[in-house]
This record gives sequence, C-alpha cells and structure tokens, in this order.
Amino acid sequence: MNPNLRIDLARLIAAQISLHACMTGFRLAAPLLALREGYSPVAVGVLLALFALAPVFMALPAGRYADRRGLRKPVAISVGIASSGAALAVAFPVFPVLCLSALTCGAATGLAMIALQRHVGRLANGPTELRQVFSWMAIGPSISNFLGPFVAGVMIDTFGFRAAFLLLALLPSMAWFWVRHTVEHEPVSPDLRQASGSSWNLLRDKGFRTLMAINWMLSSCWDVHTFLVPVLGHERGLSATVIGTILGAFALAATAIRLLMPWLAARLRESVVIGSAMLATAALFAAYPLVQSAWAMGALSVLLGLALGSVQPMIMSTLHQMTPHHRHGEALGLRAMAINGSSVVMPLLFGSAGALVGVGAVFWIVGSVVGLGSPLAWTLRAPASTAPERLQP
Repeated sequence: MNPNLRIDLARLIAAQISLHACMTGFRLAAPLLALREGYSPVAVGVLLALFALAPVFMALPAGRYADRRGLRKPVAISVGIASSGAALAVAFPVFPVLCLSALTCGAATGLAMIALQRHVGRLANGPTELRQVFSWMAIGPSISNFLGPFVAGVMIDTFGFRAAFLLLALLPSMAWFWVRHTVEHEPVSPDLRQASGSSWNLLRDKGFRTLMAINWMLSSCWDVHTFLVPVLGHERGLSATVIGTILGAFALAATAIRLLMPWLAARLRESVVIGSAMLATAALFAAYPLVQSAWAMGALSVLLGLALGSVQPMIMSTLHQMTPHHRHGEALGLRAMAINGSSVVMPLLFGSAGALVGVGAVFWIVGSVVGLGSPLAWTLRAPASTAPERLQP
C-alpha cells in the first residue's frame, strides 16, 4: 500500500475504534448498573439485545444514505446520536433510559461502520489491496472490544457509573476529529440511485446470495461459541474465571490472525480462506462437546478464533468486488442487517434448542450446517472486473 493510503486507513481505524468503544463500554456498564439496581437477568438480556436491534431495522436505510452522502455526514450524525444517548444515562441513570441509550449507541455504531467500510473499500485499488485494507479494519473492533469495557470498568470502580457514562459520551467526538478532513469520493448521481431500485434486488444475483448465506452461517458460529461455551463450561464444573479465559483466548486468537492477514493477503484467495475456515469450524464444533478439560476447551477456542477471525476481511473483499460502486452501501447494509438480526434471534434459538436436545447437540447441528455449506464457499468467484456494471439494475 502507498503511504497516503496507510495514513488514511490509520485515521479511519481510529475513528472506528472511538465510536465502537463507546458502544462496547456501554454494553458492559449498563448491564452492571441494571444488576446493581436489582433487575433480573431476563431484563438484562433484553437490554443487551437492544444494542443489536436498532441496526437490524436501520442498516438498509443507512447503507443507502452512505451511498448518497459519503462518509463525513453519516459519521457526524453517528457522533451526535451516540454522544446524546450516552449523555442521557449520565443525567438519568435509570433502566428505561439505559434501554434508550443502548438503542442509540447501537444505531450510531451501525451507521458509522457501514459508512466507514464503504469508504475504505473505495480507497483500495484491486483485490489484493481490498483484502489488505479490510484486514486492517478488522483489527479496530478487536481493539475497541478490549478498550471500551476496560475504560468503563476502571471508571466505574474509581469514580462511579455516571463518570463512566460521561467518558463514554465523550469518546465518539474523537471519531469526528479523525474523519473531519477526509476527502469524499465522487457522489453517486441521483439518476443512478433511482435506477438501482430496491436494495433487495441485490439478492437476485446468485453469487451475492451465496455470500450472504455464508456470512450468516459464520456469524452464527461466533454467536454459538460466545453463548454456549459458558453453558458448557458450567456443565463441566469450570469456574467463571476459567470460562472467561477460554472466551478471552478466542478473542486474542481472532485478533492475532487479523494482524497477520494484511501480510498474507497477496498470497490468499477469498474462496480458499472462507472454505477452509468453514471446514475447520465444523471439525472444531464436532470436538467441543467431547472434551472435558479446560485446557482442551482453551485449545479448541484458540483454533476457532484463528478460523473465524480470518473470514471477515475475505467476505468484505468479495462483497466489494461483487457489487457496483454505487451500491456498496446497500450491500453493506444487507450484511449488517443479517449479522445483527442473527445476534438478536440466535441466542434465543440456541437457548431453546439447548434445553430440548442438549448443548452438545447444538454444537453438532450448527457444525454440520457449516460443514455441509462449505462447498458454497469454493464457488465464490469475484468478477474479473470490479466496475459498476456488475449487478446492474
């Protein structure tokens, strides 16, 4: 990558971290306050679901808005929404307001992420740079997943919940600092936007449908691991610290592989990485219910983190090559809607299925679906040209 692209990318990653850390910090602080006030685990579960609920409904409008307005306007709106939502919790730290703040933080982060991903994809020149830039961008959420909860936890223990909410409300303003001088891409013409029709007609393309199905399967695997490993660990008699360490090992492995991906991008093909990750995930899910020791579960967690952590840059690269430039925002909106919808629905489904057939059976069922779906990944072929003629309305 050329030096100018590196500088632009560093600024965009910093903006992404600033907004995403606000949400991840609030996702720790709000449930803790609700539990301290005596609310039930069910109420806390509803509170957590609200972070993903808003992006389900606003992802497509956000994608089309990013196609129309570029980067700075969506980020400015996101900063205002996130800061206002977190500030409400400073003034009124009560459960109904925490729910409203969760909705606003989730919505703001979703809008900003779509605009940032769209802009980054248009900075890249060719498939190799696409894989590289999205590998670097994938590191941002890994950093903010640590930074947000860590800062919030320190502030809560030192100064209390209101101070934590205040700091989180100030974090999004840093995102605007990093993007305020960004040079926008050429705007999409109104005639081209109107000729595109509904966002849903993107799904008429078989390759795009296949990519969305693969993306849903792999994001579900992420949810399965996060939701069911604590349940499986509890059945094995593991302590909370050990279970947290197993999940932490997964996150560290996912971050580590993303750090390596920018250098491996020139030697990798999207279909090979995605297909291999699906087969590896199926095998690891088959083994998970069979192991008993914490060390074995930790080893499987690391391997699963490496497999699933490698996928996102490849899916993003393929998506940008499959769709026309003037519809990247819409395509990203469809992807975000599927991921957030899965995060809302799948934990409820997994919990019900686990109660009926057992946790181990859920691992095997999901692993079988992913394994049987892996041949789809090998059929993914980005077009030779990434020109806007692809997927013409």
